[in-house]
Amino acid sequence: MYLKGSKWSMNRKRTRPNWFRILLLVLLIAGGVYVDRFIIPTRPSPFVPTATPTRAPESYVTEAETLFNAGKLLQSIEMYQKAIAADPQDENVYIAIARVQIFAGQYKDAQTSAEDALLLNPNNSMAHALLAWAQDFEGNYLEAEAAIQRALELDPNNGLAHAYYVEILVDSYVLGGGPFESIDKAIDQSKLALALAPNALETHRARAYILEATANYEEAIREYQAAIALNGNIPDLHLAIGRNYRALQIYDQAVAEFTRANSLNPADPTPDLLISRTYATIGEYHKAAQYAETAVRDSPSDPNLRGNLGVMYYRMPDWPNAVVQLALAIKGGTSEDGDKVAPIQLVADTHISEYYFTYALVLAKLSRCGDALQVARTIKETLPSDELSVGNADEAIRICQKNLESPGTPTSTAPGDLTPTAAP
Repeated sequence: MYLKGSKWSMNRKRTRPNWFRILLLVLLIAGGVYVDRFIIPTRPSPFVPTATPTRAPESYVTEAETLFNAGKLLQSIEMYQKAIAADPQDENVYIAIARVQIFAGQYKDAQTSAEDALLLNPNNSMAHALLAWAQDFEGNYLEAEAAIQRALELDPNNGLAHAYYVEILVDSYVLGGGPFESIDKAIDQSKLALALAPNALETHRARAYILEATANYEEAIREYQAAIALNGNIPDLHLAIGRNYRALQIYDQAVAEFTRANSLNPADPTPDLLISRTYATIGEYHKAAQYAETAVRDSPSDPNLRGNLGVMYYRMPDWPNAVVQLALAIKGGTSEDGDKVAPIQLVADTHISEYYFTYALVLAKLSRCGDALQVARTIKETLPSDELSVGNADEAIRICQKNLESPGTPTSTAPGDLTPTAAP
């Protein structure tokens, strides 16, 4: 049986394959596979942000060094932090940032940076040296001594370590009650530091520091000037040279150096504090009070700055404001602007004792004798061998006795008639 039109017809004629079309199809398939495997994976997705080029850590370090030399310490620290983020395994960057942090007064952060460097390399002499220097500024003299000794064991020719050792020895003697032999040792260390690193800022600074500690102020100024010649944009160096000018009673130069330090680091209250005390030395109490106020604005929770401001108000005289500031310094509390101030304890410190006996005097002059007698008693019990403090405490007691004999008569004493106060 024959089915007409059936596709199954046995009589249907075969057609020849189109090899061109087959080849084209194979090529298209091969091209699609190649694009899928090799081209598409290398193309960024339109839905993913394009990655920014990674900056080399060395470029951050270079910029940080430039900023440091320009006196922009905080910006320099920021650049070093970026370098660390780019390469956390470079111990030298931790060492570099620790040095800048010390110059910027960030001593705790500097200690942490030095310790991070030591985690990467426990035998790095400079890391131990900077750790010691930071600990010295924090008042941890025993720890600083141990760290600097380790630095010198690792590298006896480390000139900067010898320079830091000078400051540790001086501070431990002057502030920590160390042996008198520390001064002779510091002198020797300063000379050795200069011999090993004659062109380093820290070695001239260290030599100046021991000269200042031994009252060789003119020589100290020359060494500080040598350090400033290497980098004139470090605030701490200008503060130091200003101290020496003040010790030589060259007050205009002292104020100029303190002002320069203030311009380099306006947020630091120390220059304003030192300018305040300098003006007080020459009896310009209104100017002294103005700079003392600026210092308090920079750091309103610092009891020392409150105490200094209270002393300047007292010397103007402005007793009502003086008693407010001195009370905040000595008793602690909250200022009218809401700043919390911790009380400062009476110790054998020239300025702290001045805050206390000035507080006793101003309380007595305002006829608040109950409080005045209590403060005077604390001074006499705590600092019995301090003639200046005890003398002023006795004066406060005498004023109160006079007030009892003549009640209702306010005490009026010109600043020049008062018992001499501590030197600024």
